[in-house]
Amino acid sequence: MKFTHKRIDIFTISAALLLAACNGSFTDHNAVTHPTYHRDVAPILSMNCVPCHRPGGGGPFPLEQYQQVRQKARTIARVVASGFMPPWPADPGYQHFLGERVLNDTQKRIIANWVQQGCPEGARSANSIKKSGFLNYQSAIGKPDLVLELTPVSLKGDRSDRFFLSKVCGSLPKDTWVRAIEFVPGIPGLVHHFNGHIINYTQARKNHESGLRVKEVVAGTYDAVFPELELFNDDGSIPERIHSAVNYLPGMSARLLPEGLGTVRLNNRFAIVGNDLHYGPAERDTLDKSRINLFFSKVPPSRAVHELMLGTNGVSKPNPPLFVPAGRNSRHFCRFRVNQDISLISVNPHMHLLGKSIRVYALKPNGDTVRIISIPQWDFRWQYLYTFTHLMRIPAGSELVVDAVFDNTANNPNNPNKPPKDIAERLEFGGASMRASDEMLQCIINWTPYRKGDEHLSLKSGL
Repeated sequence: MKFTHKRIDIFTISAALLLAACNGSFTDHNAVTHPTYHRDVAPILSMNCVPCHRPGGGGPFPLEQYQQVRQKARTIARVVASGFMPPWPADPGYQHFLGERVLNDTQKRIIANWVQQGCPEGARSANSIKKSGFLNYQSAIGKPDLVLELTPVSLKGDRSDRFFLSKVCGSLPKDTWVRAIEFVPGIPGLVHHFNGHIINYTQARKNHESGLRVKEVVAGTYDAVFPELELFNDDGSIPERIHSAVNYLPGMSARLLPEGLGTVRLNNRFAIVGNDLHYGPAERDTLDKSRINLFFSKVPPSRAVHELMLGTNGVSKPNPPLFVPAGRNSRHFCRFRVNQDISLISVNPHMHLLGKSIRVYALKPNGDTVRIISIPQWDFRWQYLYTFTHLMRIPAGSELVVDAVFDNTANNPNNPNKPPKDIAERLEFGGASMRASDEMLQCIINWTPYRKGDEHLSLKSGL
């Protein structure tokens, strides 16, 4: 994951063309009938493809420059026409989110015509050259203020899931406000998830460099191994912990929120602990070098962000209990009633390989329905943290509902068992099994207490 390119051709576009590509509102007929790369195709790819197809991104090859795109042109046209790419499992007709990667018919025709006409490069205007503000860094946000390298993890190529505890320590000149924390997987196709917490220490009470840095955990050993991280203060007292400060799932990218929303304090001595670093099956021996990026802020927190988890390991269990019989589909619900007005920030549905569809909504006390998210065709490979365009109010007394369907038949190409076998939640590491071949149903919602006018507060932000 090295960034050695000198200039990113994909960003040599004007702001007007980029907006037109995003909205599909081309006024120039030539853009559709006689498209060129720099004028018409690059804006579409830069918005919808390059965030993954870049060095350090989740895509298997970069699409930043003309020659790179031309080499993959027929493949791009095919997967775009079929809807396979760009991946955006959420139904845009149900709810909209920031960063939607959904091509309209006009954009698809532009790409198809461009490939059919031999991939003309077209003219490039020197006035429109724009260098990326962040692609020289292993980040989807920008240049981090601090980078923490996790201890490398050696993985055996035995096609088995593996779980690790991980700790990385940091020191700063003084206590600092942190606006965003980003986990960057060393091998995006292999890291399944990372759940991390901040541990804040005071210098007088902890030699925070002590303890294990990384340790594999197998079933039944979590409780014995976790103390070896030595997270308590030296006098045995419990330090401050900021729960779930950084998380990662396949396809997930960090996002900056408006200044002050969700900002946390980082002591000058701290640690970030991954109490669940999960790798999917590896086909050959390999070494993962993941990292954590931190983005500082001069603005203290103005509003706290809270996490609500429904379903497995959460505040409301799946009903009926999560048992998926072999050869059948099964439907399960999770319900939770909120006791105060809240404003939703983001939502992250989560299932494993048997997932078929999932829908999340709220039933208001007056019977109205608030649409939250619908994923009609669940895709285990893409599990975004979907951020709303604006804060979404859910009034007190509303019931949050998760409606999920699982497919445990031979018709499910992702079914890990051939032939299918009965699947139920299994306990492991103090909770339900995280193995991809097992199953779970979760929906994580980030929220903040409602304030008047939240419905008009945009969540779009930048550095």
